[in-house]
Amino acid sequence: MNLEIIYKNIMMEEGENLNNSHRRQKIIVVGGGPAGVQAALRAQELGAEVTILESNKLGGTAFNEGPAPVRTLARAARLRSDAKLYSQFGLEGNLPKVNFGEAIASANRVAAHANEVWHLTSIVKEQGITVIDEVGPAHFVNRNTVEISDGRQFTGDKIILAVGGKPRKLSIPGNELALSFHDLWQMKELPKRVTVVGGSATGCQLASILIDFGAEVNIVEFADRLSPPSDKDISRRLEAAFLKRGMNVLTETGCDSIEKENGKLKVSFTKNGQRDALETDAVFLMVGWPANVSGLKLEVAGVEMNGPYIKIDEYLQTNVPEILVAGDANGVSMFVQSAAHQARVAAENAVMGAKRIYNPQAIATGSFTEPEYGSVGMTEDQAKIDHDCIIETVDYTGLPRAVMDGRTDGFCKLIVDRKSKLLLGVHVLGSYSAEVIQVAATCIVAKMQIHEIAELELAFPTFTEAIGMTAQRISKKLRLLEKENKSIL
Repeated sequence: MNLEIIYKNIMMEEGENLNNSHRRQKIIVVGGGPAGVQAALRAQELGAEVTILESNKLGGTAFNEGPAPVRTLARAARLRSDAKLYSQFGLEGNLPKVNFGEAIASANRVAAHANEVWHLTSIVKEQGITVIDEVGPAHFVNRNTVEISDGRQFTGDKIILAVGGKPRKLSIPGNELALSFHDLWQMKELPKRVTVVGGSATGCQLASILIDFGAEVNIVEFADRLSPPSDKDISRRLEAAFLKRGMNVLTETGCDSIEKENGKLKVSFTKNGQRDALETDAVFLMVGWPANVSGLKLEVAGVEMNGPYIKIDEYLQTNVPEILVAGDANGVSMFVQSAAHQARVAAENAVMGAKRIYNPQAIATGSFTEPEYGSVGMTEDQAKIDHDCIIETVDYTGLPRAVMDGRTDGFCKLIVDRKSKLLLGVHVLGSYSAEVIQVAATCIVAKMQIHEIAELELAFPTFTEAIGMTAQRISKKLRLLEKENKSIL
């Protein structure tokens, strides 16, 4: 008996080929970003015949235009920022000059790494997956069939949509004058003055990078604080850091129009009921990331939308059972790590039937601003709704590694349920936050009580120590409270 027969028998015994024991299920994956690639690999692993359709190159926004090149650009900006600390360490030298065109070229080289060095497309093909890439957008012909630009049609038992998102444009006069992240990678020169409209994670990252490169930066946010989904202390300290670096931060401000005036751009806005304007050389709109469904013809398949996103249930199925959605297009959790997780869930439900619910235990997030910030779990306001909380914060002025590095602008905040002693949320701001938060996420998933976290022997000297230090303070508070309660009794 050869390996293929053994493999098929195992699959049948485990019930993973539920529809037909004599025919492999056909799965069509539309979109070749992290969600699409993961969905294709998992479906193939489960025994399906998989075809992945990608309008451009495999890798999606995450590798080609998003986190990968953005992080590279942020690294360049951080290196220049670090030069400002030379004198603290007995070093002499001038602040590096910025060759913005070369910085963009470096980021673009990293964007190409997935295909030109890792050979992502070849790797996926080697797994037995049919890859149809660089063919333009696909659209539905019926609920089981999609067609690509050259007229070829692909029919599957199930279709997994992993089409990602696209930059949202504001419905204001002059919106066509604004740029998005897509435009950033073609720029050759750094604008002298930049206005970023949208102060959530993506907008804050871009604003932080550009001011470190030497641009004058305005950031305009409609909400009452930067990074509105974040814990309020993250927002407060991030804004303070931006202001300290000379950024013009306008919160509770609506952007009304963009127009050309004397060779420059004029951005009109309303703040506290008062109209005003500022002059700038470039405007970036960072105001949302709706599903990339234009031209997909979802209505042909009968698929419903939920606002700007494709409507799904807890199994990541649309209202049409043959069609599932993973990643940004469903609007559930707009992170690469979530897209990859959802993709595996969607693939399993497509091949094996709708059994697995997408229910993430902890989603660790990090933003490459200066200073960085990271979060996992509930914010303070969210936790206080249903929990009796103990909250403790360690400022980085008391963290040995932060003092050693000259990077004391930061903190670590832990939110703990008083009764269960479990972590509800962790929020950090400062150097290496995107790395530090991974430990906190692990503690949450492992359901470690706060005294167990306090006993972790974390490496010294590191920024991760802040988690242990904060946990120790909370443990001490809990012990004192227990003693007080016993004395009262």
